[in-house]
Amino acid sequence: MDINVTKDGAKLQIVLSGRLDTNTAPELDTELKAQAEGVTELIIDLTDVQYVSSAGLRVLLAAQKEMNKVDGALKVLHPNEYVMDVFEATGFVDIMDIEQ
Repeated sequence: MDINVTKDGAKLQIVLSGRLDTNTAPELDTELKAQAEGVTELIIDLTDVQYVSSAGLRVLLAAQKEMNKVDGALKVLHPNEYVMDVFEATGFVDIMDIEQ
């Protein structure tokens, strides 16, 4: 998985490509924690992500919880059909701002 990070003040944008799974989720978690200070707007672009496992979902959920703590916002952009099905099946569509 590739992780491209852009931080502009309180806005953090992360563009992912590849698979967000057991092997790569810790890498994303580490990056989020390293960049988290002062962030109140988090954008995660999944345009080029083919697969999200439960480990990936845990990282996204933790990011949502962190944004909630600071009264911030998390937006997930452009999940493919498969990833969107996972978000719907797990109820993530009810707790996250997901933009197709």
